[in-house]
Amino acid sequence: MVETEQAELEAALGYHFRNPERLLRALTHSSLPAEAAGARSSLLESPADNEQLEFLGDAVLGLLVGEYLVAAYPHWSEGQLSKSRARLVNANSLCDAARRLRLGGYLRLGRGEEKTGGREKPALLADAYEAILAAVYLDGGLEAAREFVRRSLLREAAGFADDSDAADAKSALQELLQRSGQAPAEYRVVSESGPDHRKEFVVEVAVAGRALASAAGVTKKEAEKGAAHRALQALRGEPKSNEE
Repeated sequence: MVETEQAELEAALGYHFRNPERLLRALTHSSLPAEAAGARSSLLESPADNEQLEFLGDAVLGLLVGEYLVAAYPHWSEGQLSKSRARLVNANSLCDAARRLRLGGYLRLGRGEEKTGGREKPALLADAYEAILAAVYLDGGLEAAREFVRRSLLREAAGFADDSDAADAKSALQELLQRSGQAPAEYRVVSESGPDHRKEFVVEVAVAGRALASAAGVTKKEAEKGAAHRALQALRGEPKSNEE
């Protein structure tokens, strides 16, 4: 990989590697002959393809996505958390993330894989995403990996949360207000921050012009759901979680 290509990819990843060999290895598919694989990382004594990094990246991804879901949705059951994590870390989701980062254009493939369209194969792209995550983790630690996942996957995975769960929180709030003879809840976007591809929304829920609660989310729907949940907590006199 030439220096300009590395700079372009690092800009897309939002991370600058201290040891560029880790990035090179993360992009190297096992189909590439060993003699063309380039310099090996001194940290990992194994063939210089990305299979071990993929293995490590899968573990790191599961941890970080689980951590995010527990913090963002403290009221969810284990089943809801497991279902959403599975949807976030499946091959389709990771392939989409890899395509947003344009990883296909940087993959190091053997001739056979190149000829059969390896740069666009969903499995290869998903594996490459996990390998990149592992490379970031090894190079910069858990916080760097956490930020990479948040930026490249979580902020872009609009609609990953159960629509039924979002509807439940909002519906429960409407029913509670109706039973007490109050006006329906109204939702409005209080603020938007971040670039277009990394937006964060803050939504406020109000009744008859009186603000009940607000919450942030990577989509408006997520923020509305969070605001509805917090409003329910307030109206029911439930204690807030530490994250809130």
